[in-house]
Amino acid sequence: MMKILKAIFVSLWMSASLNALFAQSQNVTESMEKQTGSGKVASDVTKLPDAQLAMSVSYYPVTAGDVYTLAFAMGSAAVKYTIPVDSTYKIRVANMGVINCTGLTYLQLKSQVEALVLRNYPMGGVQFVLSSPSTFLVSITGEVNSTVERNAWALTRLSTFITSSFTAYSSNRAITIEGADGKTNTYDLFLAMRKGDLSQDPFLRPGDKIIINRAKRVVSINGAVERPGTYELLDGENLKTLIEFYGNGLAPLADTSRIELYRSLTGEKNSGHKSYLNEKSILDDYELLCYDSVLISSYSELTPVVFLEGAVNVRGNKSGDLEKSLDSSQRIPVPFVVGEDYAFFVRRNRGVFNAVSDLSAAYIIRGGEVIPLNLSPMLYDSSYNANMEIKPDDTLVIPFKQYFISVAGAVLKPGRYPFIPDRTWEYYIGLAGGFNEDVNSGSAIVIRDINGKKLSKNDVITPECTITAKSNSFLYYYGKYTTPFATTLSIVLSALAIMTYVK
Repeated sequence: MMKILKAIFVSLWMSASLNALFAQSQNVTESMEKQTGSGKVASDVTKLPDAQLAMSVSYYPVTAGDVYTLAFAMGSAAVKYTIPVDSTYKIRVANMGVINCTGLTYLQLKSQVEALVLRNYPMGGVQFVLSSPSTFLVSITGEVNSTVERNAWALTRLSTFITSSFTAYSSNRAITIEGADGKTNTYDLFLAMRKGDLSQDPFLRPGDKIIINRAKRVVSINGAVERPGTYELLDGENLKTLIEFYGNGLAPLADTSRIELYRSLTGEKNSGHKSYLNEKSILDDYELLCYDSVLISSYSELTPVVFLEGAVNVRGNKSGDLEKSLDSSQRIPVPFVVGEDYAFFVRRNRGVFNAVSDLSAAYIIRGGEVIPLNLSPMLYDSSYNANMEIKPDDTLVIPFKQYFISVAGAVLKPGRYPFIPDRTWEYYIGLAGGFNEDVNSGSAIVIRDINGKKLSKNDVITPECTITAKSNSFLYYYGKYTTPFATTLSIVLSALAIMTYVK
């Protein structure tokens, strides 16, 4: 009976001990979070050591600086040890022996420790956990913004550790790591990122020195390829490899008869030269130089267009820009599919129309022919079909609605002003800053409608009327005509005086 009670006691103690160990590990993590200013455990394993994360993977390597906790029962007595790992990688397990943990993972070391304890205490109920993962310094030098040392831990990969140090000339194809034992290895991060080859993106170890080399040949490819971008080529790699491997192949509509090559470094005094390549250049694996830029055109760029002209929006205009251009005509090319009907085209491009587009008065210019086309039912009647096919180089003209009043003459701010129904001529003169009293003292105006018909002051002001403030000041006309007259009179009198003197 006593043996059973003792076993239960040991089991309960071991359970409580294990919970305490995990709580201790969590406290260490929270303490480190406070030091780094983080409010939660970082998801990026390069930022914050995490004991639970380390024990959740099978490959966590035992690292100098790790702190482990061993708990077991020695008969009826509970025993707990804290076991640090120093740079010799030899740890003492209580008084039972020494284990060399060089090159071991946490799980391998755990297995050996448990086996050692159970050989000595078969009923020991051994528990072995990682309570505090190690942090260590790694230096970065070479083609970097500046040489630095940063904190890392055993689950920090090379790629996440160095990218912030890259310059525009850094290579990601040849990064050298010199280990604490003096051995060097070179890694290709492009293969790790593109092909998932994690052997090229190793975990960092204490004493590592990272050397980022300078890129030898960097080129860019854009246009009709699946993965446009800028890439660093290795020796022997040229146009074919750039397209097929780095660009991941041609896009479906790639036009290999129109390949542009811009070469910025020509070796001449005035660098910069454009060449035109074709499909044969790909087959011949045309040689590329550093900073070459390749552009592969697409057949979609050669699709026919219809020109929209008049009261339309230039694509990309913001609302503020649109207000500034309501009274100015635009002309924009818009691609269409051969055989497309105007009704479907107008609905698909409804965003180019605006508040001043007179849709009912639109028309097509095709060659020398003008074809009226009411766009309103196309936009607002789903059952409408124009049955009019678009032809290449058609021009669809959208007139402006006449929503402005022009104010000219002897006012302070002549210009065009928005039309507002039921406003009198005084309202628009006020918008223009009022009369210029130096030249208009009697409020004399002339009002004409859009057709040039003269209106009285009591008539209704209609859209696109022109209000002209007359210059009727005596001093205005005096200043306008007396100066030339006085000049002419002075010349005549001078001529008469000369003639008199000669006689």
